[in-house]
Amino acid sequence: MQFADRLAAAVKKTGSITCVGLDPRKAQLPRPLQDSVTEDTNKQWAAAYQTFCYEIIDVVKELVPCVKPQAAFFEALGPDGMVALGNVIRYAEQAGLLVITDGKRNDIGSTATAYADAYLGTSSPWGSDSLTVSPYLGRDSLEPFAEMCDQRDGGIFVLVKTSNPGGGLFQDRETEGQTLYQSVADLVRELNTTRLGECGYGPVGAVVGATYPEQLGELRQAMPTSWILIPGFGAQGGAAEDVLIGLDDKGLGAIVNNSRNLIFAHAREEYRERFSEMQWQDAVSEATRAMNQQLSR
Repeated sequence: MQFADRLAAAVKKTGSITCVGLDPRKAQLPRPLQDSVTEDTNKQWAAAYQTFCYEIIDVVKELVPCVKPQAAFFEALGPDGMVALGNVIRYAEQAGLLVITDGKRNDIGSTATAYADAYLGTSSPWGSDSLTVSPYLGRDSLEPFAEMCDQRDGGIFVLVKTSNPGGGLFQDRETEGQTLYQSVADLVRELNTTRLGECGYGPVGAVVGATYPEQLGELRQAMPTSWILIPGFGAQGGAAEDVLIGLDDKGLGAIVNNSRNLIFAHAREEYRERFSEMQWQDAVSEATRAMNQQLSR
């Protein structure tokens, strides 16, 4: 089944458009996991990150359609961290979750093909269902990823309009009356033209931040066949009313990522008094259910 159709099926099954970002950070891990690191080595921190992500997956696997491990936090631990990342991807797949590896990879020619071969599809070495991809190098850097999606039923999410405040420095630049992000959106739409699944969407998705709701609405119209991955909800300031404009009239077409507010929910004021750090998993469950409820409107 094509990635877009699998994502649609997962959203319908769970009744959720929440994507849980797996962004482990040393200083924010729950106390029991920090205490498990008896020596300050990459190997021990990688083991703690892996356990942390495994337990989150166990908590959310029936609540959400997908998770998004952020490769950078694992890469920061060197080879031990990358082994942990691979294990987390496989564990999530075995739990029935779709995996979006947030690596923002890309290059030209054979190198782009190598990145696509490495990450895309459950039969790839990394085994990820999908991958975030940078479009900066142009069409010939995206085509190898789209072609690998065809071969392995994978998906990609192309950076179109990101949630960070500085993104507009390049993305909002105009050339011949069109911004760069609009040009990227046009290419995303074009790449999907011959790749549509039964749900009406294709494997070439887009990243559009919740922090720019006006542009999100604009880009929903500009890319009618693309799943949109929406970061920036929660800790970055995006609210439910900002992200729901990314959905189609069937409640499909977008997934909303939340990382810190879910995975470190035990440290949030509204949960801190109800859940001790020994109960951090319960706080993750409660926060995820609350987000689902917010977005169910």
